[in-house]
Amino acid sequence: MKVRSGGGFRAIKYTFQKSREAGGLLKLYRAMRSRNACKTCALGMGGQKGGMVNERGKFPEVCKKSLQAMVADMQPAISPDFWRTHSVDELKHYSPRQLEKLGRLSQPLRFQKGKKYYEPVGWEEALHSIASQLNHTAPDRSFFYFSGRSSNEAGFSLQLLARLFGTNHVNNCSYYCHQASGVGLQSSIGSGTATILLEDLENADCVFLIGGNPASNHPRLMTSLMHVRRRGGKVVVINPVRETGLVKFRIPSDPRSLLFGTKIATHYVRPHIGGDLALLWGIAKCLNASGAVDLDFLNNHCNGYEQWMESARGLSWEEIENKSGVSREEIESLADVYAKSNRCVFAWTMGITHHTHGVQNVQSIANLALCRGMVGKPSAGLMPIRGHSNVQGIGSVGVTPSLKKAIFEELEKKLSLELPTMQGKDTLACIEAAHDKEMDVGVFLGGNLYGSNPDSSYAAEGLSRLKMSVMLNTTLNTGHFHGLAEETYILPVLARDEEPAPTTQESMFNFVRLSDGGPSRLMGPKSELEVVANIGCRLEGTQSKIDWESMSSPDRVRQWIGSVVPGYSQISGIGESKKEFQISGRTFHQPTFPTPDGKAQMHVHPLPSLKGTSAGELRLMTVRSEGQFNTVVYEEEDLYRNQDGRDVVLINPSDVERFQLQHNQRVTVKTDTGSLGGIRVRSFEEIRAGNALMYYPEANVLIPRQADPSSRTPAFKGIVIKIQPET
Repeated sequence: MKVRSGGGFRAIKYTFQKSREAGGLLKLYRAMRSRNACKTCALGMGGQKGGMVNERGKFPEVCKKSLQAMVADMQPAISPDFWRTHSVDELKHYSPRQLEKLGRLSQPLRFQKGKKYYEPVGWEEALHSIASQLNHTAPDRSFFYFSGRSSNEAGFSLQLLARLFGTNHVNNCSYYCHQASGVGLQSSIGSGTATILLEDLENADCVFLIGGNPASNHPRLMTSLMHVRRRGGKVVVINPVRETGLVKFRIPSDPRSLLFGTKIATHYVRPHIGGDLALLWGIAKCLNASGAVDLDFLNNHCNGYEQWMESARGLSWEEIENKSGVSREEIESLADVYAKSNRCVFAWTMGITHHTHGVQNVQSIANLALCRGMVGKPSAGLMPIRGHSNVQGIGSVGVTPSLKKAIFEELEKKLSLELPTMQGKDTLACIEAAHDKEMDVGVFLGGNLYGSNPDSSYAAEGLSRLKMSVMLNTTLNTGHFHGLAEETYILPVLARDEEPAPTTQESMFNFVRLSDGGPSRLMGPKSELEVVANIGCRLEGTQSKIDWESMSSPDRVRQWIGSVVPGYSQISGIGESKKEFQISGRTFHQPTFPTPDGKAQMHVHPLPSLKGTSAGELRLMTVRSEGQFNTVVYEEEDLYRNQDGRDVVLINPSDVERFQLQHNQRVTVKTDTGSLGGIRVRSFEEIRAGNALMYYPEANVLIPRQADPSSRTPAFKGIVIKIQPET
């Protein structure tokens, strides 16, 4: 039966299914209610008010993503015998879901080229070998990559170790998702994060949701959108795909919504993939023509608005319609909704950032918010919807190739030494340097760097040219078997709710939450902070600069963070006070911006031409499924898109007919970068004709290493593909 709404009784049934995997409903409930921040998206659930609680204290707030992550961490350990009977070549053919389901990592593992199997080793042997390799490596031939799932404390500690070691090749997973948001917002308003609080979102009278699918990827956000709708607010969805959960969603914790469903989108517009920038400028043109802009606000609080207005007036409707794929009438209807709004929030995800013009997309969204004074007052503003639970915090505490000036100066002062000033490489640049044999060692704090990369064949080749890779993880992923270095170590670490002492995370609303940790479920794994401190103790040249033994204490690391990171002073005492806090200087309820003159900056852009308009071509977007979190696949089916597997390319029925294909026919999908065979064509009426949808990370082999020049975020969307039938 076709799924026609998100959430609902299916989500409740799924909870019972997962509870059986976890050892019972009560056991799973206790784990979910522990005083730890959620392990999945950056909405910031949990913390000192207990799990399943949002930042406003509302209970119960829970979603399938958080259940999936928790149950994965409650798995038993992988047996030591497993590594004697399963070779690396065999495990290369396992899917992401199969690897995740194998169980928890519980002992350090080593793989050496020329051998067939990983071998378990002791902690002492592993740490000694890792430190020895680093001690014999030139600092600028090493790089450090961070997942957004780690704590602020672990992130700060490892980036500090990297700087003391002598390198600025320090980067995080944001470079492959929301870096374009940070760069775009910083250039527009002087701050790179959301300008609002959770309560601002829920009190808005209009929400623009652009290039995102929170029904699948951030389900708890649907509760906030339900509140907007119930107060009579508008929800405008702009997405090339009509997503089931954005049309109607059943909130399991709300009886009325559960039984009858909540209509989410009041307006749903489907531009072509890559057509958002033209659409946004079309709305700007309408606002200028109708006199709906706030000239007083623009004059008093914005620079560059006259050029912006002139550019909007100068655009022709022919160009806007051709390059967006949206009619003038539809664009005028969206502009009218916005013009009538008094409190509007603009939200977006990677449908906006995953383009070669991702920063321009974000700047254009900021332009629209600024032109009507929707930044700098309550219940209105800008909200990048971040997908990882602490990706924003990791960036805040210094996990960037270039430290913020304030952090850099305070660290040098505190350490009484000079930190490296070399130009640090971003994530993609580190992969390219490894491919060019300019890197020897990679240290990866969580995540799956191989699985996150565009042009996965190139990434595997580059990573395989390293002398050593060190990966800290809780479970297995494809990066443990593809692109292995001459010597590869997998170090098992504790999950967030198993940490021996409290750690902190930052939500996308700039709210710092405390996780209490808890008893370890397994013998063997160590906390990330302990692993970093142990390596630091062994690293030549850093022992005299810092007491690494003390840095295994989260409380000690928080003293450092509080003294050097702007807006984080309250973190120093959070372990004792248990008082969670909002980071100062990031929420804008007054129109004063952290720019040199206190004014926001508006930007002008040329409109990019639509790709994939030639005969036989389609524009591809890679997406995550409802049963997936980032590169981790928990379920093969994509419930809300009614797909039973991931080996598919979804195209409009008219394109199926145009290419003379059949539903479920096996094809090879090709780009200039690579090809992927054995793919099933699926007729999918929800996607705009001329466009195609495939799943990430499986389709990464098709994605070129083409990035936004300002943010270095790869373009995982808007890729020109051709489909070739298989005989």
